[in-house]
Amino acid sequence: MTARRLPAALLLAALPVAVATATAVLKAGHWRLYADRHRIELKPQPRRSCPDCRGDGGWWVGGANPEMEACSCWAYRRELCIRLLPFPAWPDEPPF
Repeated sequence: MTARRLPAALLLAALPVAVATATAVLKAGHWRLYADRHRIELKPQPRRSCPDCRGDGGWWVGGANPEMEACSCWAYRRELCIRLLPFPAWPDEPPF
């Protein structure tokens, strides 16, 4: 193998290990990863082992208008959003 191709070969060999490590870290930290060409988002997920919500993320509060109350195992954790490309401008009015 030539000296020029060695870094590329090492990078390709390390890529599956990096993906597997990132997947394990996201699952262990209870995060959900979303990525497209406009943004990368990391959002918290409810813990399956939570004694309060048992992985459902919350519970229903009764009354005339029932609402779901979020569990503290995920609701108060910060979200991370990294913007990559700007969204295309949406015209206010049609061009005709």
